[in-house]
Amino acid sequence: MRYPIGPFTLPDHEVAAANRDTYVQNIGELPQKVALIAQQLKVDGKLDVPYREGGWTARQVIHHLADSHANAYVRHKRTLTEEHPTIAPYDEVSWAELSDVTAAPIEASLDILRGLHLRWATLLATCSVAQWERTAYHPGSGWTYRLDTLAANYSWHGLHHLAHLEIVLKS
Repeated sequence: MRYPIGPFTLPDHEVAAANRDTYVQNIGELPQKVALIAQQLKVDGKLDVPYREGGWTARQVIHHLADSHANAYVRHKRTLTEEHPTIAPYDEVSWAELSDVTAAPIEASLDILRGLHLRWATLLATCSVAQWERTAYHPGSGWTYRLDTLAANYSWHGLHHLAHLEIVLKS
């Protein structure tokens, strides 16, 4: 249940290039999918149910998506505007335990996701081949990402956490 769709594996360049449209589509569609599940979780009183023992609650997952994808959007923009930037890791576990996660309604993060993903998907949909091939380094993973492999990572990330929310919904 930790990786309901399997762990992320960095695609090779040919696979990433062939799937760019899918990554853009997944990123663009995620907010609506999360909002639909979040509404049902709220109605069912399951926002504070973890997806697995020791895992985050549905509320934490929703707020984490907003936090993580805000970072991701900045990472994509830096990759497009800087020469091989080092993208900063952050302590996502500590972020998920901050008071705004319990004090702010999930609608705040759903609103962030709607606007952010619209901009992000628009940005990616308009990239040239040369832009897709720009690179960045992530010291946390030790990986050098091309823009398309970075998009692959966040396409997977959204689907990964969507699956966590579906687990809670079915519990």
